[in-house]
Amino acid sequence: MTNVLVTGGAGYIGSHCCKELFQQGFTPITIDNLIYGHKENVKWGAFYQGDTGNKAHLEACFASRRIDAVMHFAAFAYVGESVQDPMKYYANNVGNTLTLLRFMLEYDVKCLVFSSTCATYGNPQRIPIDEAHPQVPINPYGKTKLMIEEILKDCGQAYGLNSICLRYFNAAGADPEGQTGEKHKPETHLIPLVLDVALGKRRTVEVFGTDYPTPDGTCVRDYIHVTDLARAHILALETLLKGGGSDAFNLGQGQGYSVMEVIQAASQITGAEIPFVKSARRPGDPPVLVASSAKAREQLGWQPEYDSLEAIIATAWNWHQKMG
Repeated sequence: MTNVLVTGGAGYIGSHCCKELFQQGFTPITIDNLIYGHKENVKWGAFYQGDTGNKAHLEACFASRRIDAVMHFAAFAYVGESVQDPMKYYANNVGNTLTLLRFMLEYDVKCLVFSSTCATYGNPQRIPIDEAHPQVPINPYGKTKLMIEEILKDCGQAYGLNSICLRYFNAAGADPEGQTGEKHKPETHLIPLVLDVALGKRRTVEVFGTDYPTPDGTCVRDYIHVTDLARAHILALETLLKGGGSDAFNLGQGQGYSVMEVIQAASQITGAEIPFVKSARRPGDPPVLVASSAKAREQLGWQPEYDSLEAIIATAWNWHQKMG
């Protein structure tokens, strides 16, 4: 059996990846400090409550089990907070990753799948965004992810550490079997906020900016189902385990949907009216973010299954109803 250490495995994307690992015959081992993760999400494999920046916590994982590869999700990921408190983000996202990498090298673990982000690109110079697009992040969160990508390149050259960086666009949806889903505190993602309105947990959803140069004036984003993301991680892992070299891939549908289109689709699926209020633009929100994922499709053999906004929202709605 191949043992895969999953940092942040109790979180939204990490827990979906643990399920996919388990189903594909791997043995996931989760380490999570539960600051943003949820212990009830750990249903596949062993669990260590700990921090990737804590040497004793990492020692407990690496010394007690043979680790063959690592999937690294553990990070703070609130863009606004990263602007207000950048030191928190550099210390956690970058500093803790350095500690993790030291343990990987000490225990001769040379395969890493890294959870990166389209935020490394900054304001898009062209749409769709491919992997050759300049990486000029405009907030500390994006900068931390780009720093780690650069660190991984150097570690590859110096120590033979092979890594694949997966740059997500907008992760959305929930496990179709309802075993895990999206639950953030605080919640900032559009689809869960919209569904909370449909459930009566919120009165309205806030629409930030209605004067963008888009068909209906609201931001356009590329939504990718979290299970499709998880499957891409398995393909990346298998590539590394077969001796593949370091690389980076975008993960998105290649199709953009506006904020208003998300609200309308959610209203149709839930059968509920979803009131919204118009607010000013948020600083740093580009009008359009859409991926080119041709490289992942061609080189990893990745093919998203959930290829419509409605299909993605439907899985999220099932999860939200179950959670109440």
